[in-house]
Amino acid sequence: MELAISSSSCSNLPNKISLLHSKTKLLLLPSHFTTPPRSFPDFSNNFHTRLSTTTTSHIRLRRRRRPFIWACSKVDAAGTDDPLLNKVIQFRDAFWRFLRPHTIRGTTLGSFSLVTRALIENPNLIRWSLFLKAFCGLLALICGNGYIVGINQIYDVGIDKVNKPYLPIAAGDLSESTAWFLVLLLAVAGVLIVSLNFGPFITSLYCLGLFLGTIYSVPPFRMKRFPVVAFLIIATVRGFLLNYGVYYAVRSALGLTFEWSSPVAFITTFVTLFALVIAITKDLPDVEGDRKFEISTLATKLGVRNIALLGTGLLLVNYIGSVLAAIYMPQAFKRSLMIPSHVILALGLTFQAWVLERAKYTQEAISDYYRFVWNLFYAEYILFPFI
Repeated sequence: MELAISSSSCSNLPNKISLLHSKTKLLLLPSHFTTPPRSFPDFSNNFHTRLSTTTTSHIRLRRRRRPFIWACSKVDAAGTDDPLLNKVIQFRDAFWRFLRPHTIRGTTLGSFSLVTRALIENPNLIRWSLFLKAFCGLLALICGNGYIVGINQIYDVGIDKVNKPYLPIAAGDLSESTAWFLVLLLAVAGVLIVSLNFGPFITSLYCLGLFLGTIYSVPPFRMKRFPVVAFLIIATVRGFLLNYGVYYAVRSALGLTFEWSSPVAFITTFVTLFALVIAITKDLPDVEGDRKFEISTLATKLGVRNIALLGTGLLLVNYIGSVLAAIYMPQAFKRSLMIPSHVILALGLTFQAWVLERAKYTQEAISDYYRFVWNLFYAEYILFPFI
């Protein structure tokens, strides 16, 4: 393709550039207006202030992803003309934040991973009806997860206004009465789904999980006040009950009796210890609010740096154990995948801990570290069916 430029165009080019430059200055520098045109707002008094505020806000929103999503969803809702549609969009956004999406991802990945593993071990027993049952089980787990994190938000609203102001009750986007309705609905729906599909034993395990989630948050028990008990509750629910319960339910649906396999014993142990680390490190971003409301956690007692180092050390023990399991049990695990993958994850964790140390444990660095711990949690479940 050829580009032809006439000599007349070239000769007039400097004048055109000068004219364009002057017009651009007129648009960008409001001080040139003596009286602002009606089609343009009057920026003459606070143009630079607005620019500075907008830039600062943009940087802050990029640094904090969850408030960014929260703000965007509010803008989207406010941008519609239908009041009913606005309310539906706002409720949808508040309900999604109420469910704590990062915990749903962990529950969903764990369920898919264990179901996939059970089906890989018994491919001849796969039938289409199992997928509907698996979906019902996942829905029940999401309901139970929503109940536990929801009731915690109801009783932690004062703390959340300091630590997590983007959560819907703390932000005023969801009333306490609506929150109570939602958690009760989620609990009842979850119990009904499990009892109708998975029998009395799995139903009893499910109810045990709901009970532990209740006494964790609800007075007069409020076991979250006692660090060791709180850690054990979280590790039991997210570690043992989830992995054992899902695998048991899948084998029962396949018509098989339960028996431990080396991979399932591994993932249950690994995730239980990992859940303990999550229980320890989850308080790192919340130190300010916990101290204000006199909530005793290891982070408030021992300090952020010591807890971060403790969590990192426990996870490294997990990864070292994974490598040793692959070395000494080659008949149960695929060495070619299990060893390098866990070495890479351990190196990533070490690097993130180093970044946290270099950042002097700022609030932003602590949040990044905690998110990375969750990403490692997801990664283990993604790997599990293939190791």
